[in-house]
Amino acid sequence: MRNARQPGIPLRFMVSSVVIAAVAVVAPAVVPSQPSIEARLADDAAGADWAAFGRTYGEQHYSPLREIDGDTVGRLGLAWSLDLPPGNSVTGPLAVDGVLYFAAGYSVVRAVDAASGRLLWTFDPHAPEAAGTRLRQGWGSRGIAWWNGRIYTGTQDGRLIAIDARTGRQLWSAMTLEAGDDRFISGPPRVFAGKVVIGHGGADSGATRGYVTAYDAASGRKLWRFWTVPGNPANGFENAAMAMAARTWAGRWWTHGGGGTVWNAITYDQATDTLFIGTGNGAPWNRKIRSADKGDNLFLSSIVALDGGTGRYKWHYQVNPGETWDYNAAMDMQLADLMIGGRLRKVLLQAPKNGFFYVLDRISGKLISAAKITRVSWASRIDMATGRPVETPGARFPGGHPFELWPGNMGAHSWMPSAFSPRTGLVYIPVRDTASSIGDAGITPANWRFRPGNQPNIAVNLGVRPIADAASDNRSRLLAWDPVAQRAAWSLPTPGAWNGGIMATGGGLVFQGHVDGSFNAYRDTDGTRVWTFAAGAPILAPPISYRANGRQYVTVLTGAGTAATLNQREIPFAIDHRTQARRVLTFVLDGKAVLPKVDPSARTMPDDPGFAPNVASAGRGAALFVHCMVCHGVGAVAVGAAPDLRASAIPLDRDAFAQVVRGGALVPAGMPQFAEFRDGDLADLRQYIRTEAAAARTMPIRPAAR
Repeated sequence: MRNARQPGIPLRFMVSSVVIAAVAVVAPAVVPSQPSIEARLADDAAGADWAAFGRTYGEQHYSPLREIDGDTVGRLGLAWSLDLPPGNSVTGPLAVDGVLYFAAGYSVVRAVDAASGRLLWTFDPHAPEAAGTRLRQGWGSRGIAWWNGRIYTGTQDGRLIAIDARTGRQLWSAMTLEAGDDRFISGPPRVFAGKVVIGHGGADSGATRGYVTAYDAASGRKLWRFWTVPGNPANGFENAAMAMAARTWAGRWWTHGGGGTVWNAITYDQATDTLFIGTGNGAPWNRKIRSADKGDNLFLSSIVALDGGTGRYKWHYQVNPGETWDYNAAMDMQLADLMIGGRLRKVLLQAPKNGFFYVLDRISGKLISAAKITRVSWASRIDMATGRPVETPGARFPGGHPFELWPGNMGAHSWMPSAFSPRTGLVYIPVRDTASSIGDAGITPANWRFRPGNQPNIAVNLGVRPIADAASDNRSRLLAWDPVAQRAAWSLPTPGAWNGGIMATGGGLVFQGHVDGSFNAYRDTDGTRVWTFAAGAPILAPPISYRANGRQYVTVLTGAGTAATLNQREIPFAIDHRTQARRVLTFVLDGKAVLPKVDPSARTMPDDPGFAPNVASAGRGAALFVHCMVCHGVGAVAVGAAPDLRASAIPLDRDAFAQVVRGGALVPAGMPQFAEFRDGDLADLRQYIRTEAAAARTMPIRPAAR
């Protein structure tokens, strides 16, 4: 079915003329009763549906279904697969009433019959065309939400859209961002008690002040907004929480935005009507620039509890006071009831970027315990009397001297979700064991914006680089963690420095995909691998499980994307944007389907007889390529998120290159427009790409994902 639109409005004009502002609501055809909605999303739901990003309000990423277990998993086979077009496919699907829903690319939502794989409808919001400069950031959609017969998606350009789950027709759209800002949406919305809540990204690339906003799920009417960092005191503060937070900042912080974006983690406690948000890093990262090197800078890198009805502040816990390493607390948070110290505690569990695992009392926000899950160099421990980290001398790189940061700025745990199993009481975490060198030599508040090689208004302003040596190169693990004892139950190495999101099940299994193209099931008690499937493409997305036609299914999406594709050293496999298999894979006991063959042809570097070395021009082009590396990879070595420009003929042709880069010819395909680039800039960029291509012609090709 085609993307639905209002009668008489051409699809190409839909973005500008219809969906930017909230529109009138049309009642959806499917309207379950209110108790049914709550029953699907409650943490004790039976598991027939996977109706939220983490299945339920508590974001446990756990399915209680047991048809597929340690005894039957050997019979697990492919039920069907669905090929997807190029674009981000690292996204979490939903399943409700036997229908599978997912967003791929730039929030293109599809509905599929879960038992047969038959495509029911497609909704395309045409986000790249609407995004403008926001298209230069972000990775596409990580997930969607469901409520009362509607599907909700956020878009790169900042819209929150409600779609009729039965027909794929747009019901309403609301613009959640502000004109001219650097924000964008890549994370999944969450829905609770008739409200849909959404945050945004953008704290790495501009003067961004974070917030989260709640809308009425039926109409799209804005209900409340909570800012995560304070604004200009001269304008007054929105509430007492912002006034309190402002006392932890220094200098003219508001001119830099501050950061603290809610780009991923949101969890809801139905019993207390409390919304927990996980906030991001500072903008800019470096506190010396952002806040005169003073203060805790609330609510950066924090877990903040809000009243679900009003958005009013309840409490917070800050994992990194005065954040300065690109650490954040935007990783998933699970709710659980655990027996600790002889009594049952209602807790919130999180493994943020910084290498510690935290257990908080979710009623009071009090820290119960914290322990390291990986090597940590920036702090020795968490002081239980104060709840604050005991930082290592030199961790804030005094005098600009580089510091070996463990875990690196990409974190010990990224957004790929963990899973908590009520069956075992363990949390299963996709851990990264990598380091970064970090420092700010030569950077001052007066010169940081104009440092050569930085994007305009770049928030990084640090000499950050990955460390690749025998101690830290390309290591990751699947870790089973006991949150009560704060120790590992078991741990398994996984290929590369990135691994996929996790699902635990009532059948005693833990499912996870890997960048080598394998999809795996492990015994939850000891980590023994009991099943594997060769998917033929990397798997970073989180799997789900649900029932359709009376049977248990498991679904996962394949394909590379997100920050994992920045650096080829961290994914030691050849992943080509054009040929990698982006697919929906669905499994069932005794499934007999077979994957279609994919052309394994290796990418080649085209001949470039007109190339002549020019070190100066290539150097200037390398500085400009910082605009490009988010998608096309560090050092122009792409890892699947976008085409490898070294293997493209476009940089060989001056006019074609100008039409794409400056003219925006490929914006609908997701390639941003850089209208500000002059002829000399384009020439230097071409020289850099052609120089890297010339060097690559002599290099061996990495093995492909299996």
